[in-house]
This record gives sequence, structure tokens and C-alpha cells, in this order.
Amino acid sequence: MNYQLLDEGVLRDALVGQVAGLDVVAVTGSTNADLLAAARAGAPDRTVLVAERQDRGRGRLDRTWLSPPGVGLTFSVLLRPTGVPSARLGWLPLLAGLSVVRAIRELGTGVQVALKWPNDVLLGPDEGKCAGILAEADPGAEGGPAVVIGIGLNVDTPVAELPQGATSLHAEGPRVERGELLIGLLRRLLADESEWRAAGGDPDAGGLREAYRRACATLGREVRVSLPDGSALLARTCALDADGRLVLRERSGATRAVAAGDVVHVRAPDTL
Repeated sequence: MNYQLLDEGVLRDALVGQVAGLDVVAVTGSTNADLLAAARAGAPDRTVLVAERQDRGRGRLDRTWLSPPGVGLTFSVLLRPTGVPSARLGWLPLLAGLSVVRAIRELGTGVQVALKWPNDVLLGPDEGKCAGILAEADPGAEGGPAVVIGIGLNVDTPVAELPQGATSLHAEGPRVERGELLIGLLRRLLADESEWRAAGGDPDAGGLREAYRRACATLGREVRVSLPDGSALLARTCALDADGRLVLRERSGATRAVAAGDVVHVRAPDTL
């Protein structure tokens, strides 16, 4: 497939003063792995790496995220949120998901976009997944603690090449130029993160928790949650707590908060 490599110079010019450095590579194993290695070597806050293709990409829960060249966006951002307590860093993946939703809305295409907790981006009336986000931290990195946010977004991926349950911007109707979208995504993510950082990571001081709640399609719904210990439960979501955990009300009436798990929105009667 022929495609045009994203223009590194255009991206750098558009983001001058907002990023410390930005590189575009044709192929790599994982942009997150590369930036984590760079962080350990002292790479500065707000370093960005973009890849046209990655062949060893990882999603949440150790899933594979492969990105065919020329049809999507695959990039990672290195952040060093000084002044934010480590207990608040768990908000960064949620913030990143919200930033992607906001950036897509700012395109003005009118496509329906929402979040599935914690940070899957859903498009269209069928709520197909169009983006995944993986945050990885290295508290001992050279130059201070570092968090790398990796984002994979289906932009022009044809319907026939999408896995089951996935979608792309093109599949939902809008045609968007990838470079323009990437600039908008990075501007929005860095602005949102700056506001959160200035608030010391407090999700309520800057309105992050409320904004996330409004964008999240998971809250108030019946869900099936597969937990890290292998168990599963059916429950209704009722809140998002101060640490970004999903609060569930089980059928027994008991409530519990989960920090990690694979969530499925239940559309029909379900049983465990």
C-alpha cells in the first residue's frame, strides 16, 4: 500500500514551544518502549515519538496493538509531571482518553464519540473502538519520574481491515487529514495535562473528574467486568471515585471500586 509519511518538519513547526522534541519514524517495535528507554537516558518532558508502523505494540492487559502504515496514528508522549503526587498519576491514562475525545469533537465532524472506562475511545452509534491508550511509568528514570502515554488511533483504516468491534473515523464517515489530526491531538493532550499538573494532579480542582464523567459512556450502565484475578461480575456503574476507579453496584446491593479490569457494556440480558 502506498502512503505518505507524516511530515516531521510540518509537525515540529506547528508544535514549536509545546513539545521538547518530535521524531517521526517509518517503523519501530513500540513507541512506548522506545520513549521509556529515552526517559531512562534523560530525555526531556514532552518528547514525542510518532511511528507509521509498529510491529510489537502493546495495549492494556498485555494485548497486542498492531498499526498498519499510512491509515492511523501511533505515537507516544513522554511526560515528567513534577509536583504531582505519585498517587495521582493514575489519572493520566483517563486524562489522555478525555483529550482524544475532546480533540475529535473539536474537528467539528459531528461524529458521536465517547469513552469506555478507563480510556477506550468509542465512535458511532454502535460504539466501535477507534483508539486505545497505554500509560507506563518509570519512577527511577534519569531526570526524575517519567510517564509515557501511548495512543493508537484508527483514522482511515478500511472497514474490511478492522478487527471485530473496532471502527475508524473513515468508517464512521469523516475524512480527516492525519497530520492535522495529530497536531490537534497533541495540542489538546498537552494543554489538558498542563492544567492537571498545575492543579497538583487534583482531578476536581481543574474539573477533570467532572469532564471525564460527562464524556464516559460507561457510567450509569450495566457492565460485565473481567477482573485481573480471573473472576468476572455483572454490575451497574454508579460513580468514579477520587482515584479514577470505577465504582460498581453489584446485584446484591454491595458497592466496590475497581482500578483495573476489562469492561463490556451489556446491551442484552447477560449471565456469568
